[in-house]
Amino acid sequence: MTIELAWGLWGGLNRLLFSSGPALPVVRRLLVVVVSGIAIVSGIAAAKAQVRLPAERGVVELRAKQQRKEGDVFIAEGDVDIRFQDLRLRADRVEYNDSTSVAIARGNVKFDLHAQHLDAEEARYNVRAGLGTFRRVRGSVQIERRPNPALLVTPNPLYFEAREVERTGERTYIIRHAWVTVCAPDRPKWKFYAPRATLTLDKSVALVNANFRLLRIPLIYLPYATAPAGRRLRQSGFLLPDFGSTSRKGFVVGDSYYWAPADWLDFTLGAQLLSRRGWSQVGDFRARPWENARLAASYYGVVDRGLRTGPGGRRVPQGGHRSQIELDTLLPSGWRAVADINQLTSLTFRLAFAETFAEAVNSEVRTAAFVTNNFRGFSLNFAALNYKNFLSAQPETSVVLRRAPGARFSSVEQAPWKRLPIYFGFDAFADAVHRSEPCSLLRQGPCVGAGGAFLSGNRFDTPDTVQRTEIAPRVSVPLHWGPWVGVTPTFVVRTTRYGSQILSGTVVSDSLRRTTAELTVDVRPASLARIWEGSAAKWKHSIEPQLVYRVVNGVNGFGRFIRFDENDTLTNTNELEYAITQRLYRRAGEGPAQELLTWRVAQKYYFDPTFGGAIVRGQRNVFQALDSVTPFAFASGPRRFSPVVSDLRVTPGGRYDAEFRMDYDTQRGKINALGTLVKMRAYHEISVTLDHFSVQTRPVLQPKSNQIRALVGYGDLNRHGWNAAFGFSYDIRQRFLQNQLVQVSYNGACCGIAFEYRRLALGPVRSENQFRVALIIANIGTFGNLRRQEKIF
Repeated sequence: MTIELAWGLWGGLNRLLFSSGPALPVVRRLLVVVVSGIAIVSGIAAAKAQVRLPAERGVVELRAKQQRKEGDVFIAEGDVDIRFQDLRLRADRVEYNDSTSVAIARGNVKFDLHAQHLDAEEARYNVRAGLGTFRRVRGSVQIERRPNPALLVTPNPLYFEAREVERTGERTYIIRHAWVTVCAPDRPKWKFYAPRATLTLDKSVALVNANFRLLRIPLIYLPYATAPAGRRLRQSGFLLPDFGSTSRKGFVVGDSYYWAPADWLDFTLGAQLLSRRGWSQVGDFRARPWENARLAASYYGVVDRGLRTGPGGRRVPQGGHRSQIELDTLLPSGWRAVADINQLTSLTFRLAFAETFAEAVNSEVRTAAFVTNNFRGFSLNFAALNYKNFLSAQPETSVVLRRAPGARFSSVEQAPWKRLPIYFGFDAFADAVHRSEPCSLLRQGPCVGAGGAFLSGNRFDTPDTVQRTEIAPRVSVPLHWGPWVGVTPTFVVRTTRYGSQILSGTVVSDSLRRTTAELTVDVRPASLARIWEGSAAKWKHSIEPQLVYRVVNGVNGFGRFIRFDENDTLTNTNELEYAITQRLYRRAGEGPAQELLTWRVAQKYYFDPTFGGAIVRGQRNVFQALDSVTPFAFASGPRRFSPVVSDLRVTPGGRYDAEFRMDYDTQRGKINALGTLVKMRAYHEISVTLDHFSVQTRPVLQPKSNQIRALVGYGDLNRHGWNAAFGFSYDIRQRFLQNQLVQVSYNGACCGIAFEYRRLALGPVRSENQFRVALIIANIGTFGNLRRQEKIF
C-alpha cells in the first residue's frame, strides 16, 4: 500500500521536475529532498510490512520483515506475526490465504491464545474458525487452581509434548503420541504417555492406553484415564489404585470409581482385595440438591473368611459392615430436618477392620433423626433416637436404648408483664421408649429368679414401646440488690407418667405417675476484680463466687422407675453447690479483651445423703444430683460431699491451648480422676498434642485406667517440603502400647512420596502392623492408601 503511494508521488514529481519555469531550480532541489525522504520511509515500511485484512469478527493483522501477495495468498517471511482478536501466531514463514483465512506456518511456530501456548515446527491454522493442526509440538496450558487441603496443588501449568496437536474446537485439543505432566518440562519427575489424549480446557485431559512413568520408569498401565485440567477437581472416572500391606489383612490392593454426574451430586464405589482375609466394599454418596440442604451416605463392609485362630486351626470370620446416612436441610415455614443414622453389625467387626485407633475403640452406635421449628420463643420437635453401647466383643453384650417416636414442645422464659420480673416457661414431651441390657448390669426384672437367685445369662428387656409423657411448667424471678448480689429463684412442678414400672423385680404394664416440686435458688454475689496496665496491654483478674441451692421432693419408690435416659434419674435431693470461678483477661490497645485463663472450682454438699432412699449400697449410683457436678461416678453409698472438681483452661490463643481437670474425693482423701490436654504449635509448622487421663475410683464404680496419648507433627501430608508425624497411645496401667504411628513424606513442586507405619493393639481381636506407601501426584491425587495426619480428638 505504502509502496504504491510512493511510486505515484514519484511519477507526478518527475513531470514537474522536467518542465520549464523561472523558479524551477529551487523547486527541483526541494522536491529532491522530499522524494528522498519518502523513499527512505518507504524502504523502512517495506522492511516491516503490515497488512490489515477485514475478517468476519474483526481484523487480521499480518506483520513481517518481508511480504508479498500472489493472488489471495500473502507470503510473509521474517518475524511473521499474525494477530486476530486474542490470538497471536508467530513463525519464520507464513502463507496466509485471505479468502479461506488459513495460515500455513513453518519454522519456530508459536501459538498464544489466552492461557494456551504452543511451540511447533509447523502448523496449519484457520484464523477465523479457530481450528488447526500443529506438528512436533511442545505446549502448556495455565490452569487456575483452588487451594485444596486434601490434595497437593501446584501452580505449574499443564505441560505436554506431542507429535501432533489438533485444535478441534474452542475448548478442545486432540493430542497424539503425547507426554503430559505438571512438572517442569526440562526434567520432569513423572509423565503420562498416551498415543491419544483429549484436552478439554477448564475441565480435564483424557488419556487412552496411557502409562504412568516415574523417573522414566513405567509403573502402571491405564486403558483410559482422566485428570483434572481446570479449577474443578471433581472429574468422573477411576481413581488411582491404592495398595498396602498389613500383618492381619495381608497384601491390600483396590480401586474405586468416582462419578460426578452434576455439580451437586457425586458417588464413589470401590473394592479391595485382602489377600489373607477376603475382600471389602466401600461406597460414598454426597448431594446438595438445593441451597441449605446436604445429604450424605457411606458404606463399608468386609466379606471375611477369617484367620485360623479357632480351636484346631479353624477359621474365625470377623466380617460385617457399617453404614451411615446424614441429612441436614431447611424446610419451608421455618422447619429444619436433621438425621444421623448409623448401623454396625458387631463390635468385633469394628475392632478387626477399623482404619484408625480412635474409630476402633469407639463402642457406641448412635442414631438420631428429628425435625424442629423455633418460633416466637417456642420450640416444637419430633424425634427418633436409638443408642447402642457395646460392653464386650467376646461374648458380645450391649445396652440398647430407644426413644421413638417422640414429640417435645417447650418455651424459653417469657415475661407477660413488662414491669414485673416474673418469667414463665415450660417443657413437655411424649414418647415411646425401650431398654434392653444384660442382667450382669441390673439385678432386677427377669434377672432375678425364684428365691431371689440372680440369673446372669438373661437380659433385661422392657416392652417394645413404653409410653412416657411429661409436662413441667416453671417460673423464675430474677432479683438484684444493686451491684452486690443477684438472686434467681426458679420453681418447677414436674408431672411424669410411665406406661410400665418394676414391681417385685418384674416389669409390669401398670402405669406409674410421678409429680415433683423443685426449687432452685441461684445466688451470684458481687465479683471481685482488679485491673492494671502493663507495657503493651491491659490486664484484668476477676473472682466470681456462686451458690446454687436445690431441693426436689415427690420422687417416691425410685426403684420402680425404668431408667431410659437422664429424665428418669431424677431423685429427691436437698443440696447446695458452691463454686468460685477466676478469670484472667488481656486487652491490647483498643482491640477486644481476650480471656487467657479460666479456673473453676466447685463442690456440692448434700443435706440428704441417701437422696430420699434412692442410694443402693455397694453398687454404682448415677443420679441427676450426682452427675450434674462431675461425669465420673463416685457414690457407692450415702454421700454428704461430692468430690471437689477443678477445671483449669488456659487459652492464650494462637500457639497454645491447655486444659487441666481434677476430681478430688474429700471423703476418701484421694483423686478420683485426673485429665490433661495440651495443644501447641511450638514453632512454625511444628504441632504437639498431649493427653493424659487417669481414673482411680473404686472398681465397683468404674474400672481403673491410666492412659497417655501424644501426637507430634511437622507440616501436613500435602505441604511442600518435608513433613512428618509421630504418635502413640500408651496404657500405663497395663504397660503396653495400644497404638503407634509414624508418617514421613516429602513433596516437591509436582509430586511427593510418603511412608507410614502403624500398629494397633486391641486385645485378642486384633494386633496388627500396617505398612503404607503413597505417591502423591500434584493436582491429581494419591497413588496408595495413605491418609492425612490424624488428630487425637
